[in-house]
Amino acid sequence: MPYKVLIVGGCYAGLAAAINLLDLCEGRAPRFAPGTEPSQQKFLIEITIVDERDGFYHVIGSPLALASSAYAQKAWVQFKDVPGLQHPAIRLVHGSVTRVDPDAKTAVITPSGSTDASQHEYDYLIAASGLRRVWPVVPQQLTREEYLKEAQGHINAVKRAEKGVVVIGGGAVGIEMAAELKAVEPNVKVTLIHSRDRLLSSEPLPDDFKDETLSLLRSVDVEVITGKRVESQAVDEDNTTTTLTLSDKSSLTASCVINAISRSVPTTTYLPQAALDSEGYVKIKPSLHFHDDYHFAAGDIALWSGIKRCGAAMHMGNYSRPVSPNGIASRHVPQYKELTEHVPVIGIAIGTTCATYSPTEGVKSGPEVLKYMFGDDLGFNNCFNYMQLGQAPSSVIEPSVGGPTDLGVTDTVLHGRVESGETTPTLSTTSTSSEVDADLQTPLHAGGDAAGTDLEASAKTLGHAADVEVEGVVDGIRGSSIKA
Repeated sequence: MPYKVLIVGGCYAGLAAAINLLDLCEGRAPRFAPGTEPSQQKFLIEITIVDERDGFYHVIGSPLALASSAYAQKAWVQFKDVPGLQHPAIRLVHGSVTRVDPDAKTAVITPSGSTDASQHEYDYLIAASGLRRVWPVVPQQLTREEYLKEAQGHINAVKRAEKGVVVIGGGAVGIEMAAELKAVEPNVKVTLIHSRDRLLSSEPLPDDFKDETLSLLRSVDVEVITGKRVESQAVDEDNTTTTLTLSDKSSLTASCVINAISRSVPTTTYLPQAALDSEGYVKIKPSLHFHDDYHFAAGDIALWSGIKRCGAAMHMGNYSRPVSPNGIASRHVPQYKELTEHVPVIGIAIGTTCATYSPTEGVKSGPEVLKYMFGDDLGFNNCFNYMQLGQAPSSVIEPSVGGPTDLGVTDTVLHGRVESGETTPTLSTTSTSSEVDADLQTPLHAGGDAAGTDLEASAKTLGHAADVEVEGVVDGIRGSSIKA
């Protein structure tokens, strides 16, 4: 009988957990740790991935997906079209988990578009459902077809913005949105308004980095207003123009207003209240466990240091596998890998350039930094290829230090993206991603020699976030009694 692993969430953390767990159970080294000695044992595994969306959506590409029709097509790949997930051991459910009983090891699953909930038994649970983000920070639709309509509506509104676009909020999301809109629609006036004197005011980052970000944003012709708060908005009778009144009583008009200051909320209502903090984040141990050794949480919902980034989410996903390199069902006591605390690092792509910061390297910027860290598609190919989602599970290869290979995903050459977070020297991705530990190469590192070895040292840590979950599940399976 196979071990049943239920994964709640099919984005960076959840997919990283699934694919690395599958590698280990089939006797291969996990793809995020190719130097690991493969297990001498193979184990039957049944992985169920439940996600509200019908595909993998590259969340950190949202600012560009909502500005470019071509990129919107690329950013969402339906699960049925992801070769790396087409395996008999992987079951994909388009739906939601509404309740988990950790003591009984059962979960209630409701398929999308249905009210017929069913109870699902599991041996291990990996909670990786992420944060609930509002429109237009991320799309709200749950199918690719409807998402494309939603994105196109937003894109059309920007194209028709004769009086320009105003983005409210100078955090990572607002900066990205303003920069991408201007890059895709250079003839549209884009204004960013931030209530504090410096951008990124809520981030524990040095002023010289914040000043460099402001300089780069202005260099791509985004008008930036700082130190003034939007106090009111009034829409005209034709519903075509909004007048914004600022805290100094000045005003400006715009055809399109984008609010980029909302707070994201953990999607953890399906878990017991005892497992959560006051804001809904899962209280994990450094091993990513909560409740007991059969439950893991990873990615943005995990209560851990650092700004949420995709690199960290993938790293956590890998660490929460309940199978270690020695086998699921061995008689030894499981030895779980553990996360470490992280210091602030960030990388923000702005148009055709990029600014990065880490405590060891300070502030760096330039087009070569953008290419090195994000490639030309806001890290989509880097993430997709790092997880080897474009290859059938039986044909996975070790990641190349020189940069990921093209796995057949159509390239769309577009601009910038933000990477932000807290970590040991590494560059990582923003508000819609996660943090990372220290020694795997980054999935957002596009390779190449232009940036030099100092950037390479920074980039190495981005991918480390996926090692924990899968290690944990496999180690747990090995430590349990052998399952018939």
